Amino acid sequence: MLSIAHLTSAHPRRDTRIFVKQCMTLARQGYKVTLVVADGLGDERDSGVHITDVGHHPGRMGRMLVSTRRVLQRARLIDADMYHLHDPELIPVGLRLKRLGKIVIFDAHEDLPLQILSKPYLAPSLRGLLASTCAAYERHACRRFDAIVAATPFIRDKFLRINPNTVDVNNYPMPAEFDGDAPWDEKQQEVCYVGSLSAMRGIGELVSAAQLLQSPARITLAGRFSEVALENALSALPGWQRLNRPGHLGRDGVRALMARALAGLVTLYPEPNYLEALPVKMFEYMAAGIPVIASDIPLWHGIIQSNQCGVCVDPFDPAAIAAAIDYFVRHPHIARRMGRNGRRAILEKYNWPAEAEKLIRLYRELQAPLGNRRIADRHGASG
Repeated sequence: MLSIAHLTSAHPRRDTRIFVKQCMTLARQGYKVTLVVADGLGDERDSGVHITDVGHHPGRMGRMLVSTRRVLQRARLIDADMYHLHDPELIPVGLRLKRLGKIVIFDAHEDLPLQILSKPYLAPSLRGLLASTCAAYERHACRRFDAIVAATPFIRDKFLRINPNTVDVNNYPMPAEFDGDAPWDEKQQEVCYVGSLSAMRGIGELVSAAQLLQSPARITLAGRFSEVALENALSALPGWQRLNRPGHLGRDGVRALMARALAGLVTLYPEPNYLEALPVKMFEYMAAGIPVIASDIPLWHGIIQSNQCGVCVDPFDPAAIAAAIDYFVRHPHIARRMGRNGRRAILEKYNWPAEAEKLIRLYRELQAPLGNRRIADRHGASG
């Protein structure tokens, strides 16, 4: 049985892309799958996947200096046939594993240089230098890996210039996870945003939009604030009283929220790393059969318009956001029709089962020479 180790030093153990989609899919295919994490929650076995924990080290520097070293140590003890890395900080770990003769895959969840250009905690004068340095190191390292898995076609096209064995495995939803047929007459006068709560994700404008609503709708913000200062500042605004704040929700909670909501919000700022992104939550709203209110980023606008599954707004304009919410509250038949259009698009093209086939195909291609090597080793031993 081929053994595979997925490695992360930054993501939670049940991260949807890493654990729910990739690890569980590979385990169902008969692979021996281990997930190495660094969250301090201990070891366990779930859905055929062995989760092994190297301990939690708080702070960005602690994680990068201590957790990555321990992930490497654990990875070597596991002695898997193939390693799948999920964090840029683990690229040096991948290079060490390559020197040991292992098959290594790097999973590019984001475009790291573009992400750095959008980091608010970095001085503007440092962002360009750091982004270009990371891009150069990324090119140096990733051409040495056996394959690159990219989370979007845009990231795939970038890495194809570095490593020809690159495939996009998009983070599309699993249709069965969402109730796309929730009774519309049981919907609440509620719209939802699910995800991290930060300034660049347009949360300030959502709070301001709540104050401008003419309908009785409420906005539910499901997630955690990235900065306490931002939460404190927004909580003083009048619109705060029109919000529901359930905090972070698990998968069951997200599903229940989307089942009762009239629409889903994804009004992120047009930052460099968002312009070519495919927001997971946008597709999950579609999978849940509710219309999307999204930023008028050209890529997103094209998806929403071509599938007639929502509206696009200026993310910096709270009045436009409020007007879109009011429109769906006052025209539920249109919201329902657009929601059905979105659900149909998920079933036909934007779904995880189709992406899983690409992931499995890549693993089988990488597995073939490994099998030939084992046959040669056995023949050599018998001779």
